Amino acid sequence: MRQWIAAFMLVAASLPVAAQPAQFSTGPVIEKYGKVAEVDTNFEIPDDMEFRISFDAVKGAEPGELNRTLTSAARFINMHARAGVDPDEINIAIVAHGKAVLDLTNPEFYAANIGGENANADLISTLLKNRVRIIVCGQSASAQGVGNGDLLPGVETALSAMTAHAVLQSNGYTLNPF
Repeated sequence: MRQWIAAFMLVAASLPVAAQPAQFSTGPVIEKYGKVAEVDTNFEIPDDMEFRISFDAVKGAEPGELNRTLTSAARFINMHARAGVDPDEINIAIVAHGKAVLDLTNPEFYAANIGGENANADLISTLLKNRVRIIVCGQSASAQGVGNGDLLPGVETALSAMTAHAVLQSNGYTLNPF
C-alpha cells in the first residue's frame, strides 16, 4: 500500500499545476463594492490621464441582486486607483434607462412595485459619495411610473438617456462599451 501511495504522489507531483483563479478584492476607494484583481500589465496609463467615462445601464437587476453596471462603475474606480490614477481624475457618470431605472428607486417605491428591499440603495449612495453622477432617463422613468420623488437621493433626471449621453459626450466623456 505504501508503494502505491508513494507512486501516486510521485505522479501527482509531476503533473502541471492548474492556474489558480485570481484573488479579487475591493478598494482602495470603494471598500464594499467593485472587486478587482491585481494584474501585471504592459499597457501604460499616462501619468496625466484624466478619465471621463459614461456607463449605459439598461438592464435591471433581479430583485435582491446588485445592478451589474453599478458594480462595474465601482470596479472601474478601484482598479484605476490601484493602478496609480488619482481618484480625483476619475470622473464617472451612469445613465440609466429601461428596467435599470427601477434599481434607482427609493425604498417605498421599490417595495411597493418590485417587492422587498432595493439591494442597490447602499451601492448608489456609495457611488454618489465618490463623485459618480447617476442620471435617469426621464422618458424611461415616465414610462414606468417613476417620478423624481421616487428616486434615491442624489439621482438626477435628464430629459432622456440620449440627451444625457449627448451632453456628457460634449463634456469629454466617452461611452464605456460594456
